[in-house]
Amino acid sequence: MKKKILVIEDDTEILDITTQVLNNASFEVTGVEGTDDIISLVKDHRPDVILTDYMLPGLSGGQICTIIKTTKETANIPVVLMSAYHKQAIAIGNFNYDAYVKKPFDINYLVSVIKRFI
Repeated sequence: MKKKILVIEDDTEILDITTQVLNNASFEVTGVEGTDDIISLVKDHRPDVILTDYMLPGLSGGQICTIIKTTKETANIPVVLMSAYHKQAIAIGNFNYDAYVKKPFDINYLVSVIKRFI
């Protein structure tokens, strides 16, 4: 059974490329451009890993991480945060993400980071 990845990215080009790369790596991928209700989205799709951009409309990637990690039913789902912002700048927010991928990213590196949690 394929592992499920939920990708949250508002840049449609990056979302399309990321979805294609992860599908080619044998993951089942659901891609969305943003959400105001991450818990419902997670309950609907039941991902094994969540990959989210930091800068998003609605909830930011940092807020998404915080909500997931502080909700009992979702706290164990690994969250990978992507951003063009410097990791230390985002770390100030203490969002409890499990991994950080700097944009632009190498697709092989992205897949390897996700595979660490599967």
